[in-house]
Amino acid sequence: MLGGLLKLVLIVVLIAAAVAFFIGYRIGGDGDVVAPVATTPTVPKIDAEKARETGAEIGETVATGAAQAQRALNDGSLTAKIKSKMALDDTVRAAAINVDTVGGVVTLSGSVRSEAERVRAVQLARETEGVTSVTERLVIQ
Repeated sequence: MLGGLLKLVLIVVLIAAAVAFFIGYRIGGDGDVVAPVATTPTVPKIDAEKARETGAEIGETVATGAAQAQRALNDGSLTAKIKSKMALDDTVRAAAINVDTVGGVVTLSGSVRSEAERVRAVQLARETEGVTSVTERLVIQ
């Protein structure tokens, strides 16, 4: 019986708190009931010139990032083309040759079995469209 009464009092208190919350009144520091705080939004003054400058900076940063991403994709594409050519060529062990591309400049490193394999690897890289130069660092084993 006492537990049921306690539950009833708790429910009444919760309902009263919810009603007070939704009505918008709050109890002040000294116990007086005060009217709710105004909710009319105040619009801050926007500095249009600063907004334009910030937008231009963001646009420039995005453009720079996009250009870097495009260069990275181009370099990755060249590397993939060269590695594919080497993998399809029976005279070259593509797994033993590392191909790095930066700005169209290809660097071949790793090991080859013969001078003929070294020459063929360099030739395959030079024949690939988009390659501006080839740096060869292959070691004959």
